[in-house]
Amino acid sequence: MLDLLRFVAGALAGQRLRSFLSALGVAIGVAAVILLTSLGEGTREYVVSQFTQFGTNLMAVNPGKVKTLGLPGVFGGTTHKLTVDDALAIARIPGVERVVPLAMGQARVEGGGRGRNVFIYGVNHDAAPAWRFTVAQGRFLPELDPHRKASLAVLGPKLARELFGTASPLGRRVRIGGWSFRVIGVMAPKGQFLGFDLDDAAYIPVGTAMALFNVDELNEIDVLAAGSGAIAPVKEGIRQLLTVRHRGQEDFTITTQDEMLATFGRVIGIITVAVSGIAGISLLVGAMGILTIMWISVHERTAEIGVLRAVGVPRRAVERLFLVEAIFLAGVGGMAGLALGLGLAALAGALVPGLPVRTPPAAVAAAVAMSLVVGIASGWVPARRAARLDPIEALREE
Repeated sequence: MLDLLRFVAGALAGQRLRSFLSALGVAIGVAAVILLTSLGEGTREYVVSQFTQFGTNLMAVNPGKVKTLGLPGVFGGTTHKLTVDDALAIARIPGVERVVPLAMGQARVEGGGRGRNVFIYGVNHDAAPAWRFTVAQGRFLPELDPHRKASLAVLGPKLARELFGTASPLGRRVRIGGWSFRVIGVMAPKGQFLGFDLDDAAYIPVGTAMALFNVDELNEIDVLAAGSGAIAPVKEGIRQLLTVRHRGQEDFTITTQDEMLATFGRVIGIITVAVSGIAGISLLVGAMGILTIMWISVHERTAEIGVLRAVGVPRRAVERLFLVEAIFLAGVGGMAGLALGLGLAALAGALVPGLPVRTPPAAVAAAVAMSLVVGIASGWVPARRAARLDPIEALREE
């Protein structure tokens, strides 16, 4: 075996540039697969973490019925209003722990001599516990009639810092969309959710938000089930209740956390497979390169093969010689591509801190396996051709 490897290394060293270019094609393909798979897996884990930070028993009710693929509301079919009364009715369904009516929009918040445009979330007192938010200073919105207006506001930590610096904003007045509000609390940092900075926002009573934005409907109703076992009956209860309240029309969409994650998982899975397939074309090109090089090598080394056969080297040994050469080229290219792909993934994560990058161990194993498969597949035909050469004819050609 040692003599075989020494013979293969000598043959490849004699054609350094050709060997390098053959391995390079495999390396590029493996590196592309590793990098794209790492981005896909990182994105999937990022989405999962974004949703699970709100718990797994939360479900969203949106206006509009999704009848085909798409989003509820304008893009998903006929849109009808969700009202505060709908939210109050949902709160009476058995198994419902909390209900959050949500009306949101953007407005300018001014305070402390400064101002900035941020998202304003009109919610009720259940929002903080339902969304797993924590209050850092003061308190969250009190329990109020959701139809009433109240000039109370809770600021996100980033918004509070931008407006008032290190000073406490509690008890201070801010203007939101030209309306005056008294700050009663500051939230603990929560981070971002799918691009929305939850720390750079303000939270006001839902009735006030509807008046501020001049709307008579909700953007969404979030419902927290009492437990994982209550999700299915609560969802069915909401469906039956709202269908009756909306005159027999199921003109709304109920989405659970599991369904959201499953949808994103399918989308990301399809994208990952697609881009990995594109990257796999590089592997195919690399395989064709090795096949071509090995075919040429057999032709150029006809006399060498004749000598080997003439001194008694069996056909299987000659076949194994060229097959090992192809596997060696693909293996070296695969390992180089693996190192390159992992390096690029780590570099991308370092240069863009918010970029989700994670390389699953299965992708590493698959990349190594693919490089070996490429070597075997591309080297088998030339190896068979070399083994079948007649020694007398091979020596005669020389």
